[in-house]
Amino acid sequence: MAGMLYLVPTPIGNLGDISIRCKKTLEEADFIAAEDTRVSLKLLNHLGIRKPLVSYYEHNKSQKGNVILDRILAGETCALVSDAGSPAISDPGEDLVKQCAEAGVTVCAIPGPCAVITALSISGQSTGRFCFEGFLSTAKKSRKEHLESLVSEQRTMIFYEAPHKLLSTLESMAEVFGADRPISLCRELTKLHEEVVRTTLGGAIALYTERAPKGEFVLVVAGAQPPEKVAFTAEDAAERVAQLMEEGLSRKDAVKQTAKELDLPKNVVYDAALNVE
Repeated sequence: MAGMLYLVPTPIGNLGDISIRCKKTLEEADFIAAEDTRVSLKLLNHLGIRKPLVSYYEHNKSQKGNVILDRILAGETCALVSDAGSPAISDPGEDLVKQCAEAGVTVCAIPGPCAVITALSISGQSTGRFCFEGFLSTAKKSRKEHLESLVSEQRTMIFYEAPHKLLSTLESMAEVFGADRPISLCRELTKLHEEVVRTTLGGAIALYTERAPKGEFVLVVAGAQPPEKVAFTAEDAAERVAQLMEEGLSRKDAVKQTAKELDLPKNVVYDAALNVE
């Protein structure tokens, strides 16, 4: 009988954030697959857990993924951990989950620390609808293309960024979104020097030009404002109905299409169209 794959989230800064369930899962797993075994060993030592560790990261995932899957299919239980946060989110564990899913292996995700949600919740930005965009490319052209694809995105956007790339990323964002676009810069989340800076892209550029960025950042960028609706009048409706009727539509169909195009109630368009020959 096949084993299982558990996705075990690890603290993003504060070791006190490990949950009782996460600790129990690590204790009961047959082996642990870790992005960086050295980082994971520190956590396991802190928890007093001794388990076999298998290295699984971006550059060996093709080879090690098959090894891990074979062990699970043979009946072992694997706990997958990343260096910090939830495995498989902007993380090579995504591929292991796909492999297991395709092989019919049960995958269980345990709730826990995630920098995306932590940053969004304290950002002061809209949290109703959002999208996670991960890390932007280091290549300026690719980074700009990525951002330009989001220029009309109305949801709150969340990005990860390293301190040495922060300024170039902010400059690219300001170029595409405008310097007045609101942004919340969340750094060192859950750690001693946690900080949230709520400003604009222009303000963030000025701040971090004077002050060298330190720590890992989560950038929460306000979405684009929805375009203003054009207010059409009854006269506009009558003109459009007349145009559509000249093109061969019946009055009924012309009224229906005009109401849809101009976002007006059908009865308003019908009344406006009564005198159209």
